[in-house]
Amino acid sequence: MKSFLIVALCAISLHATSQSLIAPNAKLELVSSQFKFTEGASVDKAGNIYFTDQPNNTIWKYDTNGKLSLFRDNAGRSNGTSVDKNGNLITCADENGQIWSIDKNGKQTIILKDFQGHQFNGPNDLWIDPKGGIYFTDPYFQRDYWTRKEGDPAMKKEGVYYLAKGKTEPIVVDDQFTKPNGVVGTPDGKNLYAAEIGKGYIYKYDIQADGTLANRTTFCEDRADGITLDNKGNLYLAGNGVTIYDASGKKIEHIDVPSKWTANLCFGGKNKDVLFITALESVYTIKMAVKGVE
Repeated sequence: MKSFLIVALCAISLHATSQSLIAPNAKLELVSSQFKFTEGASVDKAGNIYFTDQPNNTIWKYDTNGKLSLFRDNAGRSNGTSVDKNGNLITCADENGQIWSIDKNGKQTIILKDFQGHQFNGPNDLWIDPKGGIYFTDPYFQRDYWTRKEGDPAMKKEGVYYLAKGKTEPIVVDDQFTKPNGVVGTPDGKNLYAAEIGKGYIYKYDIQADGTLANRTTFCEDRADGITLDNKGNLYLAGNGVTIYDASGKKIEHIDVPSKWTANLCFGGKNKDVLFITALESVYTIKMAVKGVE
């Protein structure tokens, strides 16, 4: 019995080795399990984290002091989020297939509501590039709050879009997906990663000057929901716990999370070295030896 407990405690604490990206002696910490399905983790300049609880139609804030608070209810069933340079929370509000901007006081503005007069399937995740443009994915996941039914998507294809700063109409940058999901780009604006959750691939692209994408390659074969990057160029995949790949596409580490599914993740905290993980009804943190690039 004693040896079993020692093994169990070591597994839970996730002690880092000299090669690990996890901070020495760090362990996974439960923040709260009061939610229904957590998603859309993102961070502001100060290191405060925002995330969504989509079934409960709320957005929450986890500040740099570890305080958890409700940021907004009636959140448009927001899913993925990102914070722009002005501190506005940009969200994939898939209740009506829209993209919202929510200011620091919780006031929302609809910045995108359709594509050429057609409602989106359900914007899922997004990334804001250094120019202020927005890349977002638009898969079809049937929601119980929709009047639409399975097999009747608003858009015939599920793909990735780009809304350039100052524009009102997005462009399709890749519509060759079964079901796109997480998306993130490098801080220099040169490359984009997108998760093909339907087939279990992560694609990598070169970003062109006009925001279009070129040279799609398979970065790795893995099924992911949300994705993020650290300052060493490693890519983090939410799904089965957290799986980490280096910049070459080699799997280098895995963080076990006591949940059937992890949906999203980001780096936050005052030093951007705390990995924040959304996992169904729960959210977790773990101290890392690297920092985020959001």
